[in-house]
Amino acid sequence: MSTEVLERPDLKDADTGPEMFHYVRKEKIAESAVMGTFVIALCGETFPVTKAPKPGSPVCPQCKEIYESMRQ
Repeated sequence: MSTEVLERPDLKDADTGPEMFHYVRKEKIAESAVMGTFVIALCGETFPVTKAPKPGSPVCPQCKEIYESMRQ
């Protein structure tokens, strides 16, 4: 029996501080959640979808700014 500690590397590729939700293409959300594929947010961050936002969840300011500029 070994007493060695095995460390798991942190797979998050960007440190955005507190967890924020990003804007991604709607048709890619379900695919990512089921298959584990990565999505690309409007701000350029790449990640697999693992959680659904709840009302009032913090949103990435860059994604929000890009989304608002696209709606005009």
